Amino acid sequence: MSKTVLITGATSGFGAAAVHLFAKAGWKVIATGRRQERLAPLVEAFGRDVVHAAAFDIRDAAAMDAAMASLPTEFTDIDVLVNNAGLALGTKPAQDADLSQWRQMIETNITALVTLTHRLLPALIARKGAIINIASVASSYPYTGGNVYGGTKAFVKQFSLGLRSDLHGTGVRVTSIEPGMAETEFTLVRTGGDQAASDTLYGGASPMTAQDIAEQIFYVANLPAHLNINRLEIMPVSQSFAGFQVARNP
Repeated sequence: MSKTVLITGATSGFGAAAVHLFAKAGWKVIATGRRQERLAPLVEAFGRDVVHAAAFDIRDAAAMDAAMASLPTEFTDIDVLVNNAGLALGTKPAQDADLSQWRQMIETNITALVTLTHRLLPALIARKGAIINIASVASSYPYTGGNVYGGTKAFVKQFSLGLRSDLHGTGVRVTSIEPGMAETEFTLVRTGGDQAASDTLYGGASPMTAQDIAEQIFYVANLPAHLNINRLEIMPVSQSFAGFQVARNP
């Protein structure tokens, strides 16, 4: 019997790559995202009996609830939740940052994630399933301009550990996957579509790819039921830890 995975943020990057991996492996996939035009090709590629597209803004709790309530019967038994939807906005230091961007990151990376998780917990417990949350190395290592983005991902990391503790004895596995530099649309979104900034960031760095992270998601989802990876921090070889900043008097 095939298993079912729900993947948020499936319209690009890690999420889209993960949809392909799971669908090719025979899983049923619920792919969610705002852009219906990006979800439709996934359904066309694998068929409606394999991929179900649910287009909604993850920040809209009512739309989320409606999408979950209207799942086709064959997609209702969810075994794995992949909380992948998230974003970074802006690169300015806190004192110059746009408050609306901060709020959008919090609403997307934290509020929406916990809302969907809470909604699906009964089903995941009944199925002895798994929750895979996509955090970031920014949850552990601060950098200039990372302020609220890093804070939201630190929440995701700690929330994952808290879930793991609360779900003790239920058979539900919980993992926080924390990627470093990976070349996707991430920087384009963060910079408002600045392709030059994206090219500069990733140029010559041999960054990870969406496929690299999707393979880690797939690996964790397919672990034996008695194994749990609590945290998986992954970086390209070209990336490592930065030194401390020191401001000196003139």
